[in-house]
Amino acid sequence: MKKLLPALLTGLFLAHAAVPAHAFLGFNLGSDSADNKDNPTPGGAGPDGAVDASPKLETCDKPFGTLAVSEPQDYVGQALMSYGLPSPVGLIRMMIQQSNCFVVVERGRAMKNLMQERELAGSGMLRSNSNMGGGQMVTADFVLTPDVVFSNKDAGGIGGALGGLGGRWGAVAGLVAGGLKFKEAQTSMLLADARSSLQVAAAQGTAKKTDWALGGILGGGGAVGALGAYENTAEGKVVAASFLDNWNNIVRSIRGNPQLARTQIDLRDESSKPARAGAVFEEGDVLSGKIGGLKIYASPNKSAKVVATLPRGEEVVFTGKEKDGFLSVEGNDGAGWVDKNMVRRN
Repeated sequence: MKKLLPALLTGLFLAHAAVPAHAFLGFNLGSDSADNKDNPTPGGAGPDGAVDASPKLETCDKPFGTLAVSEPQDYVGQALMSYGLPSPVGLIRMMIQQSNCFVVVERGRAMKNLMQERELAGSGMLRSNSNMGGGQMVTADFVLTPDVVFSNKDAGGIGGALGGLGGRWGAVAGLVAGGLKFKEAQTSMLLADARSSLQVAAAQGTAKKTDWALGGILGGGGAVGALGAYENTAEGKVVAASFLDNWNNIVRSIRGNPQLARTQIDLRDESSKPARAGAVFEEGDVLSGKIGGLKIYASPNKSAKVVATLPRGEEVVFTGKEKDGFLSVEGNDGAGWVDKNMVRRN
């Protein structure tokens, strides 16, 4: 047995030395390849909607509101890193955007950079008219928390037999044994209302991958060091498929509940007109004009009819409606709209 196995391995290396590894894995390189069906979460998403999304992805007619995806707990990140996989947040966010069930807001690692820009604006370091300040960020209506667990069978069998050879064949066994395991990824997602903190949905997902053939693992142009990248790709597909199954279960659990809708928002409209920075007012705030004789308009437009003027020091109440840089207010002389930049909170 000890004489047979080294000969077998040597023959496999020589036979496949000139053939690219991906040829034995059954997939083409690049997202624009003619056959990208091995990728469980292909395509992309933008203001115009999903692009080449998986046909297995569940979708919604319109968004329920905005959603932030939280980073998994540290132990999840460590488990993923053990397979050379990064945080799954980017993958999950793409699936969510493709599904059209929520508009995704940034609350991840890039949030630090967003806040840094606002700090620079506050310090006066940015150019004038940079339009960077308060009242621009969109509120997250919901928060999604993902989790993932790997389940692997015993690494014995061929890997164990190779390990008993010692020397360089033992080193090879250490690399290929993991690829001979039966793999399963189990994921979970919790969806919570950001305002009430109520958990509104919970679901699990799962995906499995059968063992790869020995020839496919060893046929990498003679470069055993490339096995790590191959293993990462295989595990990545399992995790992606599990999260796809998981998100589909979330969608199925909420899609028939229109009462969960929190915000009417359209990504294409929102992205086409940058929000103006300015003070943030809440419904019921008491406001007064920065100048005497402030005009109150019948509609949110300076060409609209003037229904009243606000003397200096006179107060009005903000009704909670804001449109095109105007605030809806009520006062002693009636109701109307005032220029947001011309009032202050008392």
